Amino acid sequence: MVNWIWLFFIVVGFGVAAFNGNIETVTQAAFDGAKSGVTVCFGLISVLVFWMGMMRIAEDAGLLSKLARLLQPAVRFLFPSVPKNHPAIGYIMSNMSANILGLGNAATPMGIKAMQELQKLNPDKDTASTAMCTLLALNTSSITLIPTTLIAIRMNYNSLNPAEIVGTTLIATIISTAAAIFVDRWYRRSRSPIPPLKG
Repeated sequence: MVNWIWLFFIVVGFGVAAFNGNIETVTQAAFDGAKSGVTVCFGLISVLVFWMGMMRIAEDAGLLSKLARLLQPAVRFLFPSVPKNHPAIGYIMSNMSANILGLGNAATPMGIKAMQELQKLNPDKDTASTAMCTLLALNTSSITLIPTTLIAIRMNYNSLNPAEIVGTTLIATIISTAAAIFVDRWYRRSRSPIPPLKG
């Protein structure tokens, strides 16, 4: 669906430019956008490689396992339908740990594996389970201590203080995570079956 939306925008953009006689402007914008995209990617690669390397060191040193143990009570509360020793729990904790450290790219494979494991527990394979919805909400709104990607983008565009967003990002992600958990719980309660009246 997203591909069709982008195709629509591109076709409409070229159509309007051709109608107004500004097709060369669209062509120049396309080349400038491609150039800017490559420049930003090169700037991101160095920072992401550094932080992914740091995450690997933290993993080998046992820091991630300790962080995962700290997250375990929260995971048990948020995912009560998932058995305690199920592989999905490990992937969920790894996903949450990577998101907290601002490593969205490293968190994605863990999130996908967690979804695959949750799908195995899902009795209705055509509909997302409550645990899958909770994971999606948390992955999208996750608390972030170090917004690595945003800092890298700001560095790439010569920000005087690229890390100044750490505090505001932490506050914003705490609020977004709290809102996601609240909405998730509200939907769970509103969609849970109402017990029959006695008598």
